[in-house]
Amino acid sequence: MKNADIKILLVDDEPDILEIVGYNLKNEGYKIFTAKNGIEAIKIAKKEVPHLIILDIMMPEMDGIEACEKIRATEGLENVLVTFFTARGEDYSQVAGFNVGADDYITKPIKPKLLVSKIKALLRRINNVVEVESNEQVTIGDIIIDRDEYVIIKDGEKLSLPRKEFELFSLLTSKPGKVFKRDDILDKVWGNEVVVGGRTIDVHIRKLREKIGDKNFKTVKGVGYKFVIDED
Repeated sequence: MKNADIKILLVDDEPDILEIVGYNLKNEGYKIFTAKNGIEAIKIAKKEVPHLIILDIMMPEMDGIEACEKIRATEGLENVLVTFFTARGEDYSQVAGFNVGADDYITKPIKPKLLVSKIKALLRRINNVVEVESNEQVTIGDIIIDRDEYVIIKDGEKLSLPRKEFELFSLLTSKPGKVFKRDDILDKVWGNEVVVGGRTIDVHIRKLREKIGDKNFKTVKGVGYKFVIDED
C-alpha cells in the first residue's frame, strides 16, 4: 500500500502537536486528519475509517482511554491500528492503554524523526499480519479461526478480537503445544522495531483467557506461552 493511500487520524488537544506531528507525517505522503478530543475523534474515525489513530490520553470532554475503548467497540473500527502518544509514561497508564486495545504506546517528548520511524513500523503491520494466508478458516479443537475476518467461533458464538489479540492467538494456535518464547512473540506480533512495555504480552494473554478460556493458555515460567487443546 502506498503512503498516499494511508489515512492517519491524529488526536491531541495541543495545537502545536497537531501542527508539528501532522506536518512531519504529511511530508511522508500520508493523508492526515486531526481531532482535538475523543468525541471529535470518534466522529471522524467513523466517517474516514483511518488505518492508524494516534491518540493522546489527557484531553477534555473525553480522554484517550475512553475514546480507544469506544473505537474498539465500534463496528468497522475494531481492527484499526491505535497507538497512544502521551506524556503519561507510568506503567499503570501503559497497562490501561493496552487493556482497552491499543497496539502501541509512545511517550512524549520524542524527536519527530524517531516518531515517524515508529509510525512507519506500525503501518507495516497492515501488510504483514503474522504470516497467515487470507481467506483461510482453520479448526483447532472446538474453535474455528477465520483469519480473513479476524474472528473466532467457539461453541457457536462468534467473537471479534482486536488486531493484536487476534494475531497473538493466531500465532499460538499455529502450533498447539509449542512453547513460544516471549522474544519470539514480540518479534512476530509486535515487530522488533517497535518498543512496547514488558507487560504487553501478559495483558493480551489475560484478555484472551477471559474471552476464550483459561485452560487453553499455559504459562511456561521464564520462557513464554503455549496453546493447548482439551488439556485437563
